Amino acid sequence: MRYVKIIDNIAAGITRDSTPDLGDGYMGTTDLEQADSLLVRASSLHEMEFPENLRCIARSGSGFNNIPIEDCARRGIVVFNAPGGNSNAVKELIVGQIMLNSRDTLGGEKWIRDHADDPAIEKDAEKAKKAFVGREAIGRKVGVIGTGAVGSKVANALVSLGMDVHGYDPFISVQHAYELSHDVIRDTDLNEMCADCDYLTLHVPAKEDTIKMVGTEQLNLMNRGAVLLNYARKEVVDEEAVAAALESGQLSLFITDFATPGVMKMKNTIVTPHMGACTRESESNCASMALGEMKDYLDNGNIRNSVNYPNCNMGTCTSGGRVAVLHANVPNMIGQITGVLASRNVNITRMINEAAGENAYTLVDTDAPLDQETIEELRRIPNVYRVRVVKPAEGIKGGVGLAN
Repeated sequence: MRYVKIIDNIAAGITRDSTPDLGDGYMGTTDLEQADSLLVRASSLHEMEFPENLRCIARSGSGFNNIPIEDCARRGIVVFNAPGGNSNAVKELIVGQIMLNSRDTLGGEKWIRDHADDPAIEKDAEKAKKAFVGREAIGRKVGVIGTGAVGSKVANALVSLGMDVHGYDPFISVQHAYELSHDVIRDTDLNEMCADCDYLTLHVPAKEDTIKMVGTEQLNLMNRGAVLLNYARKEVVDEEAVAAALESGQLSLFITDFATPGVMKMKNTIVTPHMGACTRESESNCASMALGEMKDYLDNGNIRNSVNYPNCNMGTCTSGGRVAVLHANVPNMIGQITGVLASRNVNITRMINEAAGENAYTLVDTDAPLDQETIEELRRIPNVYRVRVVKPAEGIKGGVGLAN
């Protein structure tokens, strides 16, 4: 049996401090020290003391700013997220916001409520409607920054509605490139895409190269009275630049999911309470995706959608044993690992080594299970963070004692 500590209310039946049967030999636990893995949504783990036996963390959502991913990497803890699990929910909200707020629907509705006691409300409303004349979104230029799991769906939906859609994503994956409609114009320069935009929507993670990527220069290139939407991360826009653009009228509206103190002082904003992914379907999709990644790692050593280690897939182990080595991405690591195995006359039947930035992962199948002395020698190699026996010797349930 493997145990999962559930940190937040994740989805129906998977709630904080619950102990559900998660299937495939996995159970929820309230005891952090017992947990093989953590399942988290929004709670910050930056101050948490991780137990020695913790092997992975699965984030039920796409963002991971609430997890100390580099510290986890150095401890040999693989962190997963669930990119795309909430993509349809965010897409629907973005498209709805653009369509709803191209007309001053909220302003008109507020006027009606403010005059609810007027006995001539029906007649007076006919006169007042001129103050809420909007514009049609169809045919106007919209820029989509980031055309990954969410952005590609947003772009495709807006194209189907008849908007002039431009996408910017220098790091687009092959999969998302295929998924993106051929009617989406793919710009290779951010400023080129922002020029003459009536709408700009962001769908990128918060990284060094995306922090404040939309600022004064980009906003001034857009058409006067443009609308900016941010349902990505609060850090990807320059708040001071947005506030100035709203004051000057360069932006007519800022729609965001992040109620920061700075945003709450801005004029002409619509702020939602970080609800972009808040649908029952999204919660279920993300939970299922996160659990699947976690189980495949713990059961088979495979890594998919990790944010601190590379993807690696060797399927199910059919040989005598499988060992996973989590280590720094430095020279001669493969040589040292295979050297230890060779010195102990271990026959390697299959091996994969993958790297991602400063971290690397080596997965090795052997024709017989490794003994404890060999495991300990692998652990003593400099820059090795963790050695896990994925397929242990017979009689060692779940790799207890070996699988750290």
